Order: sequence, then C-alpha cells, then structure tokens
Amino acid sequence: MDVNVEAREPRHNRYAGPQPAPQSTKSGWRWVWVVVLLVAGLVAYRLYPWSPAEQAGATANASRRRPPVAIEVSHIRQGAFSQYLSAIGTVTPFKTVVVKSRVDGQLMRVAFREGQMVKAGQLLAIIDPRPYQAALDQAKGQLLRDRATAAEAKLDLQRDQALYASHVIPKQQLDVQQATAEADQGTVLADRAMLDNAQVNLLYSRITAPLTGRIGLRLIDPGNIIHATDTQGLAIITQLQPIAVLFNIPEDDLPKVLSDLRQGQTLPVEAWDRDFTTKLADGELLTLDNQIDQTTGTIRLKARFANTHNELFPDQFVNIRLLVATHQNTLLIPSAAVQHGSQGTFVYVVTPQKTAKVTTIKVLGSQGDFTAASSGPPASALVVTGNLDRLYPGAKVTYQMAKVSGTSKPDFATQTTGGAAGAAPAAGAWQGASHRPGRSHHHGA
Repeated sequence: MDVNVEAREPRHNRYAGPQPAPQSTKSGWRWVWVVVLLVAGLVAYRLYPWSPAEQAGATANASRRRPPVAIEVSHIRQGAFSQYLSAIGTVTPFKTVVVKSRVDGQLMRVAFREGQMVKAGQLLAIIDPRPYQAALDQAKGQLLRDRATAAEAKLDLQRDQALYASHVIPKQQLDVQQATAEADQGTVLADRAMLDNAQVNLLYSRITAPLTGRIGLRLIDPGNIIHATDTQGLAIITQLQPIAVLFNIPEDDLPKVLSDLRQGQTLPVEAWDRDFTTKLADGELLTLDNQIDQTTGTIRLKARFANTHNELFPDQFVNIRLLVATHQNTLLIPSAAVQHGSQGTFVYVVTPQKTAKVTTIKVLGSQGDFTAASSGPPASALVVTGNLDRLYPGAKVTYQMAKVSGTSKPDFATQTTGGAAGAAPAAGAWQGASHRPGRSHHHGA
C-alpha cells in the first residue's frame, strides 16, 4: 500500500533561541559601518588644524567668533617696595618686681595709689618702726659702753708694757692684759655691726619703689602683720618705659635678619593693633635667641620700644612688622591680578589690540592688595583684576578701570619709613610682607 508523504515546513520551536541571520545580511551591515567611519575621519581631517599655524588661525577665528569678555583692569606702578616680616608678638616688660617687706611688723600706712606711676625711691608703705628704733638705741648704748671698756683696757696695756720694761711685772701679766685689750676691741667691732644692722632694719621699715613703673593693685591692707617670709607681696611694679615685645619668625627668614645685624644695621620694628588698623608704636630690633625651637621651626626675637605715651601694655598681643629690605624700582602689581599655573606665576596683560596676553612675573613679596615683582610687564601696563575666570590667551576684551577702595591697613596707611597711622603712602612707595613660596605662615591677626 502506497503512503503519500507530504513535504511540510518545519514547525517553529518556541524553546529554541533566535535563529542566526543569513550571512549576506551581516556582510551588508559591516560595509555600511566602514563607509560611515571613513566619512567621519575625512571630515575630522578637513576640520582639525594639525599644524601650529593652523591651530593659531583656528584659535583666532574662534576668538573672533566669541563675544568680547568684560573685565576690570588696573595699572602697574613702579616704585620702592619695603619688605617686612610679620608676626604676632607679646608685650613683655624689661623688669617686673614684687614689692615685699624685708622685716616683720604691722603695716601702718600705704603711701601709693593703685595703678599710679611711681618713681624709683618713692615711699610706698611704712611698717611700725618703733621696735627697730628701740633696737637701734640699744645698739648705740652697748657700743658706747664697750668702747669705754676697750679704751680702759688699752690704757692698762700701756701701763703694763712700761712696768714690764722696768722688770716690775712678769711677762705673763703683760700677755693677759694684751689679750683683754684685743677682746674688748673685738667687742666694739661686733657692737658696730649690730648698730648697722639695727639701722638697716629701721630703714627697711620704710618700703620704697625699687624701679620706675606702674604699680598694680594693693594686695595687703594697712593694719595687717606682715613678715619677711610672706610669699605674697604688697603690690607689683612693672616697668613700662622702655618696654619689650617678644615675637617669633620662621627659621627660613633668619638669614635675612642675621645679614643685617652682622652689618650693624638697626632694623625698624612696628607694633600694630590686633586688627592691623592702627600703628601703636615704633621700635627697633634688640636681639634674638640663641637657638631655634625645633617643635615649631621658629626663633624668638626681642624688640625694644620707648613707649613714651604708654601705648603698649604688658602681656598685650600685637601685630609686629620687621623691616628687612627695601627694593627700589620694583613693579607694583595688584594682587588680584596675580595668577598661578603650570608655567609659574603670571598675569593677564591687555594689549593695544584689546586682547588678553599671558605674561610671567617674578614675585619679591606681597602685602594686602599689592604684589612686588622684579620682572614682568612694563610699568603703566594694564593688568586684568576682575572676571579672570572667563579669560583665555588671545581673548578679545572690553575693560573698565577697577575701583580703588580706601583702607587704613599698614600696606596703605603709612609711609615707607616714618609714616604715621592714617597717612597716605608716598608716591610709588608700598610696603609688603616677605614672599616665602613653599611654606605657609600665619601673619597678623
């Protein structure tokens, strides 16, 4: 029996994965991607400037297409720049004395007013002098009595010497009389010492100021019994004129100070208030410590101030500026214009074509709103101080002059030398703090 078998299409297996595309379809898509990549590479080659000239031309074209950048500018000045080291100092008296009694007794009178200025030798207090006056009178009487006894012994010795020469008395009697006379003479010397001691004790009953300065608050009231062994004194006297200020500078700045001191130069020192707004006093560097503090990497210096009007007060914190150098004919650039990058320190200079140009500078120091440089753009050049974040080399700019804000800080308020607080600086003269790259130090309050 013949069986008819019909050719059937294979059924779709729902459990089987996606069937691979025919080989001809894969090859077609591969060629499409190759053509797309070739076209993209050709377009990039035509548009990208590979040579430096083409790159510069492309940058110029791009800058011409961009709108000008609105900026603020300031002029560079040329003049003297005073280089300072800034530090925080502590006002320290040269002498501080705790006034104590050197004898025991009742405090009868206090002859000073708390907080007043006293002079050396001025009477401060009186201790009951009557016991010491009585001891003095007793010492005087004993001295007179022993002096008469010694005189009598001396006369007896002279008689015995004459008798011994006549062979009337033996040698032993002469020796005894001579010893008696010498003993009486020693007693007289002891009585004189007791008299001097009584006079000193009577003198100590009047307490006087050992130095000139300001006396503090009274620590003991009249009527109390005080002793020479008491730890608490009557008051404390502090010398104010002259007065010292102690401050520390980094060890990296020590060679600058030592160089000037070896040459015998006097280094001016200025004391400013906590906010650096008012100059308190002018002084000079007195000396420096003999070793560097290894824990902080600093060395302590001591400055002397006349303090004629008591501007400085003991234990007061002040800002110190030590003048170490004065640079002439330096470039004075607004600090807002100074930038730092991989090529070093630089500023943006506005060219006559009103474009921004990068110019590197060599910084000497900076203070407040100005930075001194030994090399850089020429004096009177315009440097960019505002809207720097939008600038790039060759950018077209439109500018206006920056407003100068007044300030009474030391970099603007004083002359280069000898200026008073609040005075305008001399033309072309500015002050600055030492520029120390690589290490950051805290200066000022």
